[in-house]
Amino acid sequence: MLEPTPFHAAVTGIGLVTPAGIGVEASWRTILAGRPTATVDHALEGMPVDFTCRVPGFDADALLGRRTAWRLDRYVHLALVAAREAIADAGLDPSSWDGSRVGVVMGNALGGVATFAAQHETLLTDGAGKVSSLLIPMMGVNMVAGYLAIDCGALGPNLVTTTACASATTAIGTARDLLRSGRCDVVLAGGAEAGLSKPILAGFTRMGALSGRVDDPAAASRPFEQDRDGFVAAEGAGVLVLEREEHAVARGARIRARVSGYGASADAHHATAPDPSGAGVEAAIRSALDDAGLAPSDVDHVNAHGTSTRPGDAVEAQVLRRLFPDGPAVTSVKGVTGHSLGAAGAIEAACTVLSIEDGLVPPTANLDTPDPELDIDVVHTAPRAVAVAAATSNSFGFGGQNAVLVLTAA
Repeated sequence: MLEPTPFHAAVTGIGLVTPAGIGVEASWRTILAGRPTATVDHALEGMPVDFTCRVPGFDADALLGRRTAWRLDRYVHLALVAAREAIADAGLDPSSWDGSRVGVVMGNALGGVATFAAQHETLLTDGAGKVSSLLIPMMGVNMVAGYLAIDCGALGPNLVTTTACASATTAIGTARDLLRSGRCDVVLAGGAEAGLSKPILAGFTRMGALSGRVDDPAAASRPFEQDRDGFVAAEGAGVLVLEREEHAVARGARIRARVSGYGASADAHHATAPDPSGAGVEAAIRSALDDAGLAPSDVDHVNAHGTSTRPGDAVEAQVLRRLFPDGPAVTSVKGVTGHSLGAAGAIEAACTVLSIEDGLVPPTANLDTPDPELDIDVVHTAPRAVAVAAATSNSFGFGGQNAVLVLTAA
C-alpha cells in the first residue's frame, strides 16, 4: 500500500487580538519580551479571584464602527478585527474573490456569555419586555463564523468547532480538511473568546482551576513553574488564512508557513482532569506527526498547551519527554497572554508561524524555577534562536479533548 502524500495548507495571513496587544506586531513584541499581562480586573470587583488578561485599549466602536459594534458580542468584535488583519496580511480582496470557494471555521467555547449575563440581569430587574431582541444572535456560539462570513462575503462552508480549550486548534485542523477535500480554495480559521464575566470566573474559581495569586497577578500565570497554582483567564482572538498551496502560488501569495499535520483524540477519562497516563495527548501528537509524514525527531519546537495548572503541565511534560527524547525547544505563551480558552489554539498557532519565520522561540513568562520533576527544555528568561523547520502546537480541553497541529516552514 502506498503511503498517503502529506497535504500542506499554506498559511498566507495571520491576525491577532490578544492581551499582549491589538494586531500581530504588538502581540508578538510583547510575547517575545515575556511581559505578563495579567492585572486586576475592575469588572470582577468583590470576586475571590479578581484578575484576568484582557485585551488592552480595545475600542470596538473605533475599530468596527458603532453601527456594527452595538449589535455584536465582544467575542465577535475580537474575531472581526483579527480576521480583517489576516485577510489584509494575505493580500486578499474580498470584493473580488469567488466567495463560494471561501470557507470559515472558527473555534469558540462559551459564546456570548457577557451578553447573556447582562440580559439576564435585565430580565430580573426590568422584566422580559426589556430583554434585547438581539440576545440570541449575540450570544450564539455559531454566530462568530456567520458574522465573519457576512463581513467578507465568504459563501462556502461555515461552522464553529467547540472542543473547550482545544476549539481553535480543532477549527484549524477542520479547515485544512476542507482544503484537502477540494471544497474550498481559502478558509479563514481560528478562534475567539470573551468570557470574562463574573459567573464564568466564579465557576472556574469553585473548580480550583484559577491561580489564586491575588497579591501579585502579573506573576500568576507561570507554566511549568515549580510553584504554579492555576491558570489566568483571558480573552482574545486569532485568525489564520489557509489556502491550498497551488491556489496561493498561482496568485503570487507569500506563504508564511504550512499546516502539514493534524491529530485529535479523546482521553475518555474525566470531565475536567487529564488522564494521568497522557495516552490521549500522546495519541493526538503521534496522529498529527503521522499525518505530516514526520517523525518525532523532526520536531524542533513545541508550542505547548502549558496552562499553569499542576496536573495539566505535568501530563503534557510527561508526554513530551516520552515522544521527544532529543528535547525540542518548548514554550507556553500563556505566561504572557493567560488562557483564552477557545481562542488559545489559534493565538498559539499564529505564534508558531512567527517562530518559524523569525527563528525565535519566545520565553515562557514567570518561569523562575522550572519544576525539576517535569524535565523538559522550556525556553525562559529570553527568546531563543532556533531554526524551526517543524513544530507542534498543542491544545487540550475539558472533556478530555485533544488537538494538535504540525506546522512546517514554507
